[in-house]
Amino acid sequence: MRANVNIKKLRPGAVVPTYGSPGAAGADLYACLDQPVSIAPGETTLIMTGLAMELPAGHAGLVFARSGLATKKGLAPANKVGVIDSDYRGEVMVGLHNHGTEAQTILPGERIAQLVVVPVVPCEFVLRDTLEETDRGDGGFGSTGRL
Repeated sequence: MRANVNIKKLRPGAVVPTYGSPGAAGADLYACLDQPVSIAPGETTLIMTGLAMELPAGHAGLVFARSGLATKKGLAPANKVGVIDSDYRGEVMVGLHNHGTEAQTILPGERIAQLVVVPVVPCEFVLRDTLEETDRGDGGFGSTGRL
């Protein structure tokens, strides 16, 4: 099953997201730049995609790092995972952070992140005095899997 995501190109050079393989979960997002952009070590730079999109109601777009860009260049989204709400109609942008020790360059049209569209379950947050007990209880931060 495929859902339609309406896309609007905001500038020349914008590239519609593409899937790298038939089984890919994420669609590649591309840099829409007039010229290469250098990102210094420890710096975060906002990279434009030149696209606005209309995600289906009840869905969100999650923006993840591309594994190749992260492992080869040390570049990943500054907020780790970006969230695009279904009612957002502005330009999709990716804040890339350079985790490495050398400046890295993003070229016009380069793949900069991947977009995964997921269903969202709206919740009612109900205040209670007690919560249902579980075997795990309040164990967190590495508490599971211990022998």
